[in-house]
Order: sequence, then C-alpha cells, then structure tokens
Amino acid sequence: MGACSDNQLEEETLKSGNISLTADARATGEERCASMKVLADKLRENPGLAKRMEAIEAHTQRFIQNQKAATGKGKPGTGDGGGTTTTGETTITIPVYVNVLYNTSEQNISDAQIKSQIDVLNADFTAANKDLSLTPDLFKSTTSNLNIKFTLVNVIRKYSTKPRWGTTDAMKSSQKGGIDPTNPETSLNIWVCNIGGGILGYAQFPGGSLSTDGIVVGPQYFGNTGYVAAPFDKGRTATHEIGHWLNLRHIWGDGGCGVDDFVADTPGSDSPNYGCPTFPTVKCNNTNMTMNYMDYTDDACMYMFTQGQKDRSRAIFAEGGPRSSFVVQ
Repeated sequence: MGACSDNQLEEETLKSGNISLTADARATGEERCASMKVLADKLRENPGLAKRMEAIEAHTQRFIQNQKAATGKGKPGTGDGGGTTTTGETTITIPVYVNVLYNTSEQNISDAQIKSQIDVLNADFTAANKDLSLTPDLFKSTTSNLNIKFTLVNVIRKYSTKPRWGTTDAMKSSQKGGIDPTNPETSLNIWVCNIGGGILGYAQFPGGSLSTDGIVVGPQYFGNTGYVAAPFDKGRTATHEIGHWLNLRHIWGDGGCGVDDFVADTPGSDSPNYGCPTFPTVKCNNTNMTMNYMDYTDDACMYMFTQGQKDRSRAIFAEGGPRSSFVVQ
C-alpha cells in the first residue's frame, strides 16, 4: 500500500481516552491510500465526527483493558499468536456487496476476479495465508488470527462515463452517478472503480455516515487474478483498507517517532515502508514490522496482523461498539 497523511495522534490523548483528529492531512511519499486524507476532509466538513470518534476510541480502550483483565496476562487476549484463536471466540462473518463502476470493459472486472478477492480476505483475516510463514522470528509471537470472515452477497455493476472518481465519495451516491450502499448497517460495501491520482484505495473509519460507509479500491488492485497490476496484484489493497474500516491505523501512526497507531505490539516508526524492504529495517530505534498489512509495502511483502490489532478491530463489534449491529446479539 502507499502513503497517507499525518493527523498527529499524541500518546497522551490515547491515555486519556481522547483522540486528536483535527490536523490537516500531510502526504508522505506517494499517496496510494487516501484514507487519512479523506478522514481529514470529513472532519473539516463535520465537526461532530471528532466527538464520535473520540467516543469510539474510549470504547476501544475499555474493551482492550477488559480483555487484559479477562486473560490475566497483562496484555490483550481475544486470541493467541501464531494464527490461533481463543476457545469459544465468536467468528465474525461480514456480508459483502461489491459495487463495480466501470468506464472501460477492463474495469468491469470478472466474477472470478471478485471471488479471488474474497478468498484473499478470508485467508488474511483468519491467518490462513501461506505467506504468514515468512514472518521473522522476532514477530512470530505477535501474529494473530482476527477470526473475521467475508461472504459475498451480491455484485452490482454500472457503466459510467466518468473516467475517474476521486476521493469525494461520489461513487457511493446514485444521485452523483454512483451506486448507493446496500444494508450498510449490517454489510460491508466495496466500491470498485478507478479513483485516479495514483490512489489504490481508501476506507471510511468507524463513526462516519452510513451513506458512505465502506471501502473503495481501484479495479486493477482488487483480487489476484484478471485485470490486476503488479506489484499490487495479490489483493492486499482491500486487506489494508478493510483494516482501516476496522479502525486500524497505519503502522507508523501517520506521524513522527512519538506518534502512535494505538496498538501496543506494533513497533514505533516515523514513515511508511515501500517495496520489499530487507529485514531488519530500523526506524525510531525500532525494527519495523514492514510485513504488517497496515504498512505500505508491496502486496507480496505484507502478510500479518498482530494480536493488538485484533483486539482493536474486534472492539468495534462488541456491545456498544460502532459496528455491533454486524453481530447477532
């Protein structure tokens, strides 16, 4: 995945349960993921969004603390490292609607390409991906199975005269030539369309409007077969963007060495990594977790989530969480 922006999330805001989200986006290198830029735009447009996200962050931190207390191990514990899950843990199954907006025949991607993306998601979010075995020994104990599965419900296709859609969410509105989301209270909507500007994809974080909830991915970065373009041809753009949809931040926290991604077991860094970095890559006196899905490395070189990322993502489905409606209570 590619670079996004700096929202200066300070450590002290995490400790107090608040979250500072008002800073402008700052492009870092190539802008391939526009999630933080889109968030900054929405925060400027909607003053109430910051308060909703602060409440979500407070809920998330309470959930994580409760998980620590439940395990008695002093660390989050909804699952174990190495791809296993805690006995009795609920598998979260997410219905998916794929909305394909195409201007060319190539952009009208095949059902096989769409299926390949769902297959990638189901492997990545259950730690069943074969490349997980490449994890360096330093990080093997932190790898985790998020125990989230995805079920394709329907594919909706629509021709458009627009050659590119940008990042203003126009693709999510039929009034603007796009496709309205289907059942966003209980389903993940994915829009596949040409975003333009070299952007691979972007996501909406929990707390935003249901009318725009979901992720957007370019057709040539969706799935691992058909109309795909290397080195982003293994379906990891959608994995990364769904990570944001699950309330995960970029691995470097979108800032300097003192800025946090709110996950305790991801080493601090000050910038994204690109390509396929050699191991170890050291920034901020830490060995970077360049193989994490929330960095910006090539698809072939990202292949893991951590236990802390799991706890953070599953918090949004817990009672009182912003996506609790996805889980049958």
